[in-house]
Amino acid sequence: MPHIMELMGKARVVVKDGKVIEVGTPEVEWCPLFVKLRGVEKMTHEEIRKNMESRISELGMFTENRKLEFETTVVAFGASEIMMSGLNSGFLETTVTACDGAGTVISGNPSLVQGIGGRMSGLVETEPIDAVIKGIEERGGTVLDPSTAAIDPAGGVKKAAELGYKKIAVTVADAKTVKRVRKIESELGLDLFVIAVHVTGVSREEAQGLLDNSDIVISCASKHIRELAKPLVQVAAAIPLFALTQKGKELVIERAKEIESPILINTMSLPVLPEHKQPKELV
Repeated sequence: MPHIMELMGKARVVVKDGKVIEVGTPEVEWCPLFVKLRGVEKMTHEEIRKNMESRISELGMFTENRKLEFETTVVAFGASEIMMSGLNSGFLETTVTACDGAGTVISGNPSLVQGIGGRMSGLVETEPIDAVIKGIEERGGTVLDPSTAAIDPAGGVKKAAELGYKKIAVTVADAKTVKRVRKIESELGLDLFVIAVHVTGVSREEAQGLLDNSDIVISCASKHIRELAKPLVQVAAAIPLFALTQKGKELVIERAKEIESPILINTMSLPVLPEHKQPKELV
């Protein structure tokens, strides 16, 4: 079974035996994040292939040489960075995320969470890689299903609860899953921090379902998330992160405490979406 990830405008990329074997068409042509990070002015098949290949060569993504721990950050306020800071301060007890070669992972190790998620895009499907699973376990992480590397955030939340955790952050990418994890939260008496990720191209109905049930949403290139969000806090203007609840706001503040560069804090009506900074075209 190959590994499948969606990245750079939600282009579907298939990796097998450490090689990119298929690159799909992106839904977005221009993304300010990739201009800033990689100087990519247009999302072409070639640029997407190069980006995936760089993740394989630099990080060992989808291979047994996967680098699993680091504290360096690619963006200031990404999902993994926020979870890392929440763990560092004791605000969170553990996290439920997805890792290539392992699937759903439960981890309270901040540098492991950042190592897994720092350059992760939308992981659709992966297969078990023994060295990656072993590496995660050696660093105190728990792999939900080592035999299949299934991506199952709801199962991960249940497992985290079984391990005795209550203050849990979980990343989700669809409204059905977010509703399931909220149901588990109320049934088991948890304190869940839901972070919606990989939302480019979601329908209006799906966007509303995510907004209604998440604490934080990273807007990616979603037109509907931008139109419907009523954030308490917004971070950044090009690919905004929206904190939608009081506890989402508090988790974002935990991250802000660890940022060493100066931060502007201001009050105004949100969202703030300067047109020239948004991905083109929003979907």
